[in-house]
Amino acid sequence: MLLPYFQRSARYNEWTNKRLYDACAQLDDADYHAPRPAFFGSIHHTLNHLLLVDRIWLSRIGVGDLIADPLDTELYPAFNDLRGAREAQDQVIIDYVDAQTEATLDEMKTYANASGQPQETRHGVILQHYFNHQTHHRGQVHDMLSQTPVAPPPLDMIYFVRDVPEAA
Repeated sequence: MLLPYFQRSARYNEWTNKRLYDACAQLDDADYHAPRPAFFGSIHHTLNHLLLVDRIWLSRIGVGDLIADPLDTELYPAFNDLRGAREAQDQVIIDYVDAQTEATLDEMKTYANASGQPQETRHGVILQHYFNHQTHHRGQVHDMLSQTPVAPPPLDMIYFVRDVPEAA
């Protein structure tokens, strides 16, 4: 049964994003935008990338209009705007996952990748990749936060299920 796993993942995603954005809100603008040795070059650009790719993947599986923006597109230059969009997106993710069934998770989805090549992937595998991608880049932001005066918050799943017992 994959559905409970994805429902927990959607709520964990929201919880971790809130904790990460709460920490980033404590940064001054210089630390938040500072160039860092990371793939997207700063905390700000990594958070923008995460939101963009969330929207791209959801658009590929039928949520909203198809998005094909470059992966380094800056959606929101201001932190507060990005945070508001992130919070709204997290609710979209929860609502989307809650609307799924075991049968829909087993369906094949067709879409074009970033190079425009046609792909076909099981829906559950796409969602697994989706949540894994988020964790990967949040880890990068977590590391970049450790290079600032703001301590990165614990983001481990075990803290989530202790903090949100109904998620266990």
